[in-house]
Amino acid sequence: MEKLAKKSLILLAMGLTLTAGARAQTGTKTTDASAVTAPSAALPSADQVLKHYYEAIGGRAAWEKLHSRVSKGTIELPAMNNLSGTIEVHMKAPNSILVVINLGGAVIQQGFDGTTAWSDDPRNGLRVLAGGELEDEKREANFYHALDLQKIYSNMTVAGIGKVDDRDAYVIEATPTSGGEPDKMYFDVQSGLEVRSMNHRHTADGTVVFQADIKDYKDVDGIKLPFTVQQSGAQNMFVIRFTDIQHNVNLADSQFAKPASEPAAAPADKQ
Repeated sequence: MEKLAKKSLILLAMGLTLTAGARAQTGTKTTDASAVTAPSAALPSADQVLKHYYEAIGGRAAWEKLHSRVSKGTIELPAMNNLSGTIEVHMKAPNSILVVINLGGAVIQQGFDGTTAWSDDPRNGLRVLAGGELEDEKREANFYHALDLQKIYSNMTVAGIGKVDDRDAYVIEATPTSGGEPDKMYFDVQSGLEVRSMNHRHTADGTVVFQADIKDYKDVDGIKLPFTVQQSGAQNMFVIRFTDIQHNVNLADSQFAKPASEPAAAPADKQ
């Protein structure tokens, strides 16, 4: 269980400053606990829901004043003897990202430099990502991901109204341009903010379905960002709380590049 939680943490981190968190069960589909009402003529279009969302998070003009972000916070896993750690997410426009998680002394890193996506963790070691994993990384590395949903998804439909914490939310089903199963995004009817997501991500062990409750939006340099993402599920539960988010930090391109491979072990001395 602990290995699964650590693996899903890196998936969660890639989207935290954008829209996502994680509830994961490899090879299975996650059932959404919130009921969705049947669509009706009274529902807005996906374009209308997204227009409200873009306005709620500050609008494109405010976002385009920003070119980098460093987010720091904590990770807590109450079900695992209160295991906790730290997380840092570095992003740079247009599409570079580095996530570093330190959980109980185990360091997990994942990055994308605009060309190469890579991951380094105690279980799988350093590896280059390809196929579905690469496509996921490209999507999440987009610094303006929150404003580019209509480019990231080829088809978006308002499926109905669901409940998130007793509040009504428009449920959008969205098919990625790269193909695959549709994701779901929940936007609060009143505030316009995204409050839940259910996404599919690729891993070395197959496709993972995960859910995140996205909370605690705060104003940061003219835009709104979530400071808390709560994951819940049958196999694991954890919470990430960002404590510090800084914009327009000077980040070197080199920090997003895949690290050099670890040197091979020296041969044993002959007897």
